[in-house]
Amino acid sequence: MAVITRALHTGISVLNMDEALVWYKENLDFDLVDDDYVEPLHARICFIKNGNYQIELFQYDHPKPLPAERRMPNDDLQTVGTKHVAFEVDNIAEMKDRLQKNHVEIAHEVMMEGNNVMFIRDNSGVLIELIQNN
Repeated sequence: MAVITRALHTGISVLNMDEALVWYKENLDFDLVDDDYVEPLHARICFIKNGNYQIELFQYDHPKPLPAERRMPNDDLQTVGTKHVAFEVDNIAEMKDRLQKNHVEIAHEVMMEGNNVMFIRDNSGVLIELIQNN
């Protein structure tokens, strides 16, 4: 029987690719792997990587902004579809300090089952979850 062997990447649409590449590098240490324009899609597509994990960023020629109801974690959960990508961090307090120095918007912080959880927004408003397992 066929099985899934690993997660490959997450796809995220962004408003401005150049700004997104800088944001993901400065805040989450993702490096550019591939940058291409795909004519049939009318979109620039970049793969970025941190460790063994990749994100596929899309910037369409005419992107649509993220709807307001998708900007808050608990509101967004009510809408069917993919919600966010989550990353484990070793020190959420240090990560929060780093992000605040870079003026990253923190959407929500909570303690869940003994773990520190923080939702942030990337430069296009997309939610990203950071978790420190305790």
